[in-house]
Amino acid sequence: MHTPHQLHLLSGGAAQGLVTHLQGSFKAQHLCSISGTFSAVGMMKNALLAGAPCDVIILTDALIAELMESGHLLPGSAKKVGVVKTGVAIKSGDPTVDISTPEKLKATLQAAKGIYFPDPIKATAGIHVMKVLKALALDVELARKLHPHANGATAMKAMADAEAIPGGSGLIGCTQITEIVYTAGVDLVAPLPKEFELATTYTAAVCTKSTQPESAAALIALMASADTAPLRLTCGFEA
Repeated sequence: MHTPHQLHLLSGGAAQGLVTHLQGSFKAQHLCSISGTFSAVGMMKNALLAGAPCDVIILTDALIAELMESGHLLPGSAKKVGVVKTGVAIKSGDPTVDISTPEKLKATLQAAKGIYFPDPIKATAGIHVMKVLKALALDVELARKLHPHANGATAMKAMADAEAIPGGSGLIGCTQITEIVYTAGVDLVAPLPKEFELATTYTAAVCTKSTQPESAAALIALMASADTAPLRLTCGFEA
């Protein structure tokens, strides 16, 4: 019997659902389990630079290019996982809301009792949510309603766990669609309206300090393969 190895993965929260779905088959095929840490991409980049164990890293395309340039990633190892849009969520069971235009999004946000979203400094979607609020002139008006969390998954879990109120909680979430569809207790309404669309490309690469570069490359190949395209779509990634 071979002892399973362990791959260390640092990733933006967007890929958590995809990795979770793939880890069982990957372990069975490669005798290698996945130890994943998922959070805001800025935090994951900082963790790598601080020396956290890492075989595979999944970040925005721009951050991967930056780390490749600085020598932290193996040249030629990067593969695109997919594009993720930022969307709006409600608690499961709440009446749906209309966010189809900037004006309707503004009215929905003004009517909300609380707005849950990721870190507005280090998370891709959190930074964008603050830009949208400023563009709608709501950042000051709604300051007391804002509930930022370390990452999108944490924000959606907190919203899901918030007390249910008959007739609707009035809570709104805004983060990457992958994190919304991954979280039980919240439902995706729609992507942000076209005027505020954020479509982020995520890329995976092998870290230069990986002790298992072949297994790391195999995991990336699985995530990016044609065979797993339907799963990526289900998890909220677009081609």
